[in-house]
Amino acid sequence: MKSLKILILILLFQTKLFSQESPKREMRAAWISTVDNIDWPSKPGLSDKQMKSEMITILDNLRSNNLNTVIFQIRPTADAYYKSTKEPASHWITGTQGVAPGFDPLQMMIDEAGKRGMNVHVWLNPYRVQKDTTKEVLAKTHLYFKKPELFLTYGKSRYFNPGYKETRDFVASVVGEIVRKYDIQAVHMDDYFYPYKITGQEFPDEKAFAKEPRQFKDKDDWRRDNVDLIIKQIRDTIIANKPEVEFGISPFGVWRNIAKDSEGSNTVAGATNYDDLYANILKWQKENWIDYVTPQLYWHIGFDRANFEVLAKWWAAHKYGANVYIGHGDYKISNTAKEPEWRSPDQIVKQIEMIRKMPLIDGSMHFTASTFLKKGDTLRNPLLQKQYKYIALTPEASRITRIKPQPPTNALIVKKGPNAVLTWKAGLSDKKFVIYRFPKGKITDFSNAENIYYVTTATKFEVPTTEFETYIYAVSALSQTQTESLPIEFITR
Repeated sequence: MKSLKILILILLFQTKLFSQESPKREMRAAWISTVDNIDWPSKPGLSDKQMKSEMITILDNLRSNNLNTVIFQIRPTADAYYKSTKEPASHWITGTQGVAPGFDPLQMMIDEAGKRGMNVHVWLNPYRVQKDTTKEVLAKTHLYFKKPELFLTYGKSRYFNPGYKETRDFVASVVGEIVRKYDIQAVHMDDYFYPYKITGQEFPDEKAFAKEPRQFKDKDDWRRDNVDLIIKQIRDTIIANKPEVEFGISPFGVWRNIAKDSEGSNTVAGATNYDDLYANILKWQKENWIDYVTPQLYWHIGFDRANFEVLAKWWAAHKYGANVYIGHGDYKISNTAKEPEWRSPDQIVKQIEMIRKMPLIDGSMHFTASTFLKKGDTLRNPLLQKQYKYIALTPEASRITRIKPQPPTNALIVKKGPNAVLTWKAGLSDKKFVIYRFPKGKITDFSNAENIYYVTTATKFEVPTTEFETYIYAVSALSQTQTESLPIEFITR
C-alpha cells in the first residue's frame, strides 16, 4: 500500500498542466536599494534594533505580496553591507563609512528571507565609489587612499577606472569573497557600468587608454572590451568558488536603437547600453557569461520612444539561452504622475499579463521594495487578486548544472494545543522546502501553484488544528539550483 501511495505521488508530481494565470515557476523579485537609503535602512544612524525591525517589515511585506526573491544592494559605492575584509562598511548604515552595525546585514537578510522562502541575489556596483565628491565620506582605510591612481572623477562622482587590469582584479576579488562567505542565490549588477554621459564632458580615461590599450585603436571599442573583461572575470570567479551561484545583469532597457544597428530594437532611446554605457549585453548572453538578464523597462505600454511591449518582445527574442526577467518601474505609480498611464497600478498589472503571454520571458523584478510599502493596498490588491494570488517558485537557471535534492524524510504531523506541527528531516542538497496543501483525501496536482501553501528553509511549520482536520499536506525539497525533489506526504503521529 505504501509503495502504491508513493507511485501515485510521483505520477501527480510529474503532471505538466498549469494555469497561465498562476504559473508554478515565475521570478517575482524586488530590488532592495540601499544607496541614498532608498529602501533600507530608512536613514543612517538607526539603532541595530530599528534596522532589524525595518528589514523584517520589508520582507514580511514582500512575502505577503507573494514575491519570492530579493535583490539586496550590498555594495552601492565600493563599500559593504556585509563583513568585508576589502572595503569599509557603508556610511548609509551608521552615518560613518567604516563603522559597521552590531550585526551582519547580509547574513540577516539571507536568514530572514530564507525563513520566508525567498532567495537572495546580492547586488553590486562594479565601478562607483562616491556619488558626491563635495561631501567627504570615504574612510581613511578605503582603497582610494592607498591606490589613488586607480580612481577618477567624472562630474561630481568618483569611480574606479575601468581601463586598468588592477581594477578588474580587485572587483573580482570582492565578488569572490562574497561568494565564498555567504549562501546566496546569485550575484547581480544593474545598468551602471561606465556612467551615463554628461553633456560636454568626456570621461577622463585617456591615461588608462594610453597605458593599457591592448590591441585597440578606437576608444569606444576599448571601453566595451574593458567591461567585457570584468564581466568574464567575475563569471570565472563565481565558477571557481561556487559554480551553482548565478550571475545576472539588469541593464538599461535598450541595447541599441535600430537606427544604429539592424539588430537593435525599434526605439529612439536617448541612451543605450552599447553606445553610451559600453555594455555589450548581447555578447555576454551569447558567450554564456551571464545566467539571466533583467532589462529595466521603466516605460509604459505604448510609449512612443521606447514602447514596453516592443522591448519585452525584443529581449525575449534575444535571450540566447539566458533566463529573461523584466524590470518594472513600479516606483512611477502616482496619482499625480505626468503620464496618465502611471496614475494607477493597472499599468504594472497589464505589463505582467502581457509578458506571461510571452513564453520566453521567465518573470519580473520590481523597482523598488519600498514601493510595495508606500503604495500599500493600491498596488497590493490588484496584484494579489489575480497575478500574484498564489505562491510561485523561482525558475531554474538554464546554464547551471542541476543539483538534484533528495526528498525530505520523516514527514510527521503532531498535534500541539490549538495547532498541528509539521516536521520533517532534510536530505542531501536540500536548501528550501515546499509545503503543499490539498483538500482532505484529494492529493491532486503538484504543478498547480494553487496547491503551494508555503516555502521555507525551516524543517517545521505550524498550522491551525482546524486546517489540519480539513487538509492533507506534502513536502518537497529545493536545491541551490531551484531543482525540486519528489514530494512525500505527511503522516499523523
